Amino acid sequence: MKQLGGTNGLSRRDFLRSGLVFGVGAQALASGYAAVPDVFARAVLSAKNAAIQNDKVLVMIQLGGGNDGLQTVIPISSSQYRDFRPQLSAAAAKAQPINKDVGLHENLKGIKALYDSGKVAIVQGVGYTNPSFSHFDSIRVWETADPARRQQDGWLGSAIAKNYDSAGHPLVGCACGTTNVPGMLRDLQATLTVIDDVKTFGFQGGQNVENVMGTLYKGTPGMYGALFDSAMSTVRDTVAQLRTSSAKYTPKGNYSDKVQLVYSSKNQLAAALQLAAELIVTGTGVKVLHVTLGGFDTHYTELNRHDQLMGYLDSAITAFHDDLTAYGMADRVMIATWSEFGRRPKENASGGTDHGTASPVFVIGDGIKGGLYGETPSLAKLDQLGNLSYSVDFRAVYQEILASHLGVDAKEILGQSFDRVPFVKAPA
Repeated sequence: MKQLGGTNGLSRRDFLRSGLVFGVGAQALASGYAAVPDVFARAVLSAKNAAIQNDKVLVMIQLGGGNDGLQTVIPISSSQYRDFRPQLSAAAAKAQPINKDVGLHENLKGIKALYDSGKVAIVQGVGYTNPSFSHFDSIRVWETADPARRQQDGWLGSAIAKNYDSAGHPLVGCACGTTNVPGMLRDLQATLTVIDDVKTFGFQGGQNVENVMGTLYKGTPGMYGALFDSAMSTVRDTVAQLRTSSAKYTPKGNYSDKVQLVYSSKNQLAAALQLAAELIVTGTGVKVLHVTLGGFDTHYTELNRHDQLMGYLDSAITAFHDDLTAYGMADRVMIATWSEFGRRPKENASGGTDHGTASPVFVIGDGIKGGLYGETPSLAKLDQLGNLSYSVDFRAVYQEILASHLGVDAKEILGQSFDRVPFVKAPA
C-alpha cells in the first residue's frame, strides 16, 4: 500500500490524484460532487511535459437531441429536398446562400457573418460506420470516440489526463451550465470542474451550511477524514478564486437568455458561454470547456422549433465571439459543435423528422481556415435505410482539434490516424 503522509495521513496532492470531480454552484454541490482542486497558485497552465506549450482553448457545444443538418446547412438547389420535406423545405427560400448548392439557416446570421470573414469551417457529412439511432448509444460513441462502444473514458477526458496537470490545476477541464460531468470530459485520471451557475458559487443552503460542515468535520482523523477535510478546504479555495474571477470580468458581448423557445428546457446556452468567457479572459488556466443546448429531438412541428433553436444558438455564439474579440482572445479559442446524430431526410407525418445519421459540424474561431469541408450529403444516394451516408469520420474532426489546435498527440487519444480535415490555420 502506498505510504500516506500529510494532514491526517494523506497529502492533498495524493487526494487530488484520485481523480474525483469538483462541482461548484448550488445544484452541482448538492448533486454530490466533491471538491478536489489544488490551490490556484499557477497563473499559467503547466503541462505534464514540455511538449504542450500553446495557450489554446477549446469550447465544445453539444446540440442535444440530434440536430437536423439538412435544416442547418440547407441544400437549396435540391429538388429532392423539397420532395422529401414538403413542409420543412420552406426554409430553403430564406436560407443564406454559401454557394449555389447550399445555404445557412436564415437565423444563423451572426455565424454567416463569421463565415464570410473566414472564421467558420463547416464540415459536412460527419458520422461513422454502423450508426446507432439510440440517443444514449450514439452520445456514448461521440463522447468516447469509439464506434465499437467499448471505451468508457471521454476523448477529451483522456486528453486532459494524458497531457495536462489537471490534478494541480483543476480548471483545465470545465463543464459550464450543468450539474453533471459530460461524458466527453470524463476520465478517472482527470480532475474536472462543474459549474452550474455563474451567480452562486457555493453550497446549497448558503454560508450556514458551509460553517456547520466545517465545524463538525474539521480535523477529522483517519484517511476518510483527510479526504473530507481536503474537499472542504479546496471548495473554499476554489469558490474564492471563482468569485475573484467573476469580480474581475465584465462581459463585452450581448448575451441574452430572454428567449422563449417552443421546446423549453434549461437551455441557458448564453449564460453558460458567458461563464466560459469569464474563465478564459480572467486567466484561470482553463483549456477545455463543454456547454450544452438541448431541444433538438424534433420529431414533431420541427419548423418553428428548429428556427428558434438556430436563432438562439446564433445569438449565443455571436455574443461569445464578440466578447473574446473585445478582450483580444478570439485567436486562442476554438468553438466546435457536436450532436449525437442528424435527422432522416424525409419529414414524418407530424411535420418533424426522426433519428438519422450524418450531419454537419461547425468549427468557429479566428484561428480557423474557413470554408466547406467534406461532401454535401447526397439525397439521391441514401443508404439502405433511407438515411444520409457520411463522408467524414467524426474522429477526423477530433484529430484536427487535438493535433492542430490543442497540440497534443491525437493518435494516443484516438488509437489510430484519420485523413486530415485541415480547418486549422498553420501557425504564423
